[in-house]
Amino acid sequence: MDIVIDTSAIVAVIFNEPERKAIIKKTTGQSLMGPSSISWEIGNAFSAMFIQGRLTIEEVLKAFKIFEQIPLRYTSTDFSHTLRIVKQANIYAYDAYFLDCAIRYNSPILTLDKKLLDVAKTFNVTILEV
Repeated sequence: MDIVIDTSAIVAVIFNEPERKAIIKKTTGQSLMGPSSISWEIGNAFSAMFIQGRLTIEEVLKAFKIFEQIPLRYTSTDFSHTLRIVKQANIYAYDAYFLDCAIRYNSPILTLDKKLLDVAKTFNVTILEV
């Protein structure tokens, strides 16, 4: 099964957050996918942690190497569809990219972002709970 995984879930796995085991259990043996913007979002999340003093540059670089080892299939984005999602749900494009991916590929989404979960439900996207 293809699973759309978002930045929040990936960060939780990399940094051993409490949801890590449940995320790994849900995704083991499955195919992970996400919009091509995901690597930029990961970079942004890591840089924020660095700027906030939560991580050293060495830890950020190590975390990015871990991210690069995750078998993730990148998908293209249908920007027209994404902008319709943005307008209808009043969300940022970065979140809508994940919904676009889940809707177009008829795949469940795995996220720790509560707002994204709520919006996904309004679009009848299947949610993988952790």
